[in-house]
Amino acid sequence: MATGSEPRAPQTLAAGAGEAEGGENIKPFTPEKAKEVIMSLQQPAVFCNMVLDWPSRHWTAEHLSEVLRGKQIHFRMGLQSTDSVPQFETLCSYVDATLEEFLTWNCDQSSNSGPFKDYDHSKFWAYADYKYFVNLFEDKTDVFQEVMWSDFGFPGRNGQESTLWIGSLGAHTPCHLDSYGCNLVFQVQGRKRWHLFPPEDTPFLYPTRIPYEESSVFSKVNVVNPDLNRFPQFQKAQRHVVTLSPGQEDDHLARVEEAITRMLVCALKTAENPHNPRAWLNPTEAEEISHEVNCHYLNGAVCAFLEHYRTSKATEVQALRANREHRKKEELHVGSRTERDQTRSLNVNKHRAAKQKAADPLGPDLVLVTVMSEEPSSEREGLFEGDGKGFVDKDGGHSGQLHCTKREQMMNQSENVSVDQIASNSPMTPSPKLISTDDLLDCLVNPQVTRMVAQLLIQGKSL
Repeated sequence: MATGSEPRAPQTLAAGAGEAEGGENIKPFTPEKAKEVIMSLQQPAVFCNMVLDWPSRHWTAEHLSEVLRGKQIHFRMGLQSTDSVPQFETLCSYVDATLEEFLTWNCDQSSNSGPFKDYDHSKFWAYADYKYFVNLFEDKTDVFQEVMWSDFGFPGRNGQESTLWIGSLGAHTPCHLDSYGCNLVFQVQGRKRWHLFPPEDTPFLYPTRIPYEESSVFSKVNVVNPDLNRFPQFQKAQRHVVTLSPGQEDDHLARVEEAITRMLVCALKTAENPHNPRAWLNPTEAEEISHEVNCHYLNGAVCAFLEHYRTSKATEVQALRANREHRKKEELHVGSRTERDQTRSLNVNKHRAAKQKAADPLGPDLVLVTVMSEEPSSEREGLFEGDGKGFVDKDGGHSGQLHCTKREQMMNQSENVSVDQIASNSPMTPSPKLISTDDLLDCLVNPQVTRMVAQLLIQGKSL
């Protein structure tokens, strides 16, 4: 069981609780420092010793079943299998049940009654995923205060901006990226394994927008049991794997990209079969969206980007001006000090550099999730424990030459990968198979394509 929120920052896994010997709650990071770390991270990480005083730390599924007594919850039902094809949500079954009924089915495996009666516990898993607190606890809003994301530097954020995830062994979500935002996750009960991939590996994961879901780009690969004959480029992907246990835990441009994707998918798919949207629309999408609404959404996203750009540039100019004055004063001070005690300064600098090199700059309470060197021999028991939120394309709010250079490298690498894929996959003779709208959309709404379209669209509007 986990709870999560989505501030706009690089992908981060929030975790951990701790206590000093005298019983005093000591957190290793202030809210300001925690946010600074989150905004600067370039890879997933686990925070430790940060949530001891959170009331939600003591939640269990049994406790929540009492709080939500009688509340009907939508469960996704999937097969306990290791098929090489992802179990997309369009392929799953769904059951409406209370948490009490779910716990009965999950604990008393011989039970053959209730809404889960058609699902053998040994063959199926159940997942109440992405349940918004505001809908679950609509008449018990005091529960919102039991989750305190303000400790991570996001003041005012609590359960009201959070989602709840409760699943049985094997419950998972197909590997995907969220096209904007990030995730802070607090693992409350049980374990959850995450398979995470860096943004530059996106081409190796064969991204697709079918089934369509706002802000989600799925991978065609089942990352825990990949079909390497069909998806050979996946072997180049660098996987980060982390299992969370209890107690562990550029947006504006991306919104333009999402608006473009939504408009294209809805336009093409509704034209193909306007009377059966459920054949292509993910069950998590409440309804098909009209072309007029999509146009309004796209215009709003572009306007928001341009306004953000103008505001951020003005702020940047002010910061540069203030920094220039500070550096002038600092240079004068350093110059006069070096004249007085040059030898002492050199010794101090050497000692400081050696100390920084020897110590871990992040400290013991922030654990970076490193790339997995090799595939585990067997993952069957915990194979699907993770949510599977796989590859994340997050550019955050960073700027500067380093960021631009990295983006150029990623784009160049992606272009090379695309050329390699075309060369290796193209048959000698044309295929007789007809091109479907899904095939066309896989090209049109590929994340690389929508990024270029969004940039061209913004450039045209700002001229």
